[in-house]
Amino acid sequence: MERIEVNARGCAHCAEKAGTSRREFITASAASAVAALLVAACGGATGATGVTGPVSLSVKISNYPALANVGGIARVDTGGSPVAVVRTGASTFAALSLICPHFGCTVGINGRAFLCPCHGAQFASTGTWIGGQPTTNLASFTTSYDATTGVLTIT
Repeated sequence: MERIEVNARGCAHCAEKAGTSRREFITASAASAVAALLVAACGGATGATGVTGPVSLSVKISNYPALANVGGIARVDTGGSPVAVVRTGASTFAALSLICPHFGCTVGINGRAFLCPCHGAQFASTGTWIGGQPTTNLASFTTSYDATTGVLTIT
């Protein structure tokens, strides 16, 4: 029987040492697909874009000290999909999904960049994939900043 290398999360292309048969892999993959469909029906699925649902946030920038300076990054989610805000200029910001597009893990802030704890994918502060597990860039959101109120709106 042919063996396919897979890791504990069922990811054939990023396996290290664990092995499983093709039949076991296909069975586990089919079960995972059914589970994903059930979760999607309940509104909690993670899409390939790294977004777990619509995002609509209003963030008071002064509540996040890390955003006081250009280049600062802060996690600003309010119970929904995890989002990071990056201060890109005096009055400009970028908002990025913290869901890794490779396997749906929550990406962490790592200095002035991002790192996926599940597979080691690395992303620049712009959300661009820069190393580790090959994947696509982090999903980005539209931002609008009102300097008078200090409120950033993310959609």
